[in-house]
Amino acid sequence: MTIRTPSTALWALVMVNLIWGIGFVVVDSAIDIMPVNTFNAFRFSIAAIALLPLYFLQRKIPNEETDYKVIELLKTGFGLGLLLFLGFSLQTTGLLYTSVSNTGFITGLCVPLVPIIGFLLFKTKVGVEIWISVVAATIGLYFLTMGDKMEFNIGDVLVAISAICYASHITLMAKYGGRFAVIPLSIIQLAAVGFYSTIAASYEELMNLNESYAPLIEQLNNVDVWAAILYSAILASAFAYWAQTASQRLLAPHKVALVFALEPIFAHLAAFIILGEHLGLQGWFGAGLILAGMLYSELGGNRKIKVQPLEQMAAPLDK
Repeated sequence: MTIRTPSTALWALVMVNLIWGIGFVVVDSAIDIMPVNTFNAFRFSIAAIALLPLYFLQRKIPNEETDYKVIELLKTGFGLGLLLFLGFSLQTTGLLYTSVSNTGFITGLCVPLVPIIGFLLFKTKVGVEIWISVVAATIGLYFLTMGDKMEFNIGDVLVAISAICYASHITLMAKYGGRFAVIPLSIIQLAAVGFYSTIAASYEELMNLNESYAPLIEQLNNVDVWAAILYSAILASAFAYWAQTASQRLLAPHKVALVFALEPIFAHLAAFIILGEHLGLQGWFGAGLILAGMLYSELGGNRKIKVQPLEQMAAPLDK
């Protein structure tokens, strides 16, 4: 499977956000049984292993180029992986102190943060239609997840920092991800998150911070935990970050961020279908604004995106 056009990349990211949205429901009960960092250590380690067969199959393709440097690949992968780890860890810790609604809205602020960070770091400019789309999506996120319940606390601060981490990851992926082959970079990123999560989980164990949880062997004997680990590892991590890495070769980072605004919509739909939770008129209005922002981003400007064939190879290094 390859991603060769901006259209294919866009739909791949839509699928990723559908998987992530459903993942909120799938993982929710598992986190009550297994500590977050322990869960992520299993999740991302298995995800990295799951991509290894694709890597070795790719290596057998005749004339395949692997003109990236291993040290640079490791540095980039572990750097991007650190941003992912901090995003996951801070977001989940913030949930202990704030509401799911606040978390959903504040995490969604990575949408307007991406073009801002891109401009601050790399002087990347975007068109007026993008800023209009970003504003529409941000307002939509507010109506979708919060309504009139705006109360800030320490948890909101942690989640806000996690949103900065996610936005920085999208921005830096666009800048540096194209220097390396898709699958090796995806594997290194996932392995890095698993490594950082293992260190965090080991620290929690040494400090007896997880005394309220059952012993690890009992956690691993739970079918729901393994179902959540495998879903989040194979679909929400291995496939998702491979698709993100590949898609960002063909889509501008601000458009990637706008697609990511779909995640809370899919989460609400999954909660409605699986848990019977209702979105309400205000929520549907917010969802409509998010979709309108995405469509205007795609159709409102006259700028063309340069199309390049993607063979999952390493792009040439910048000179």
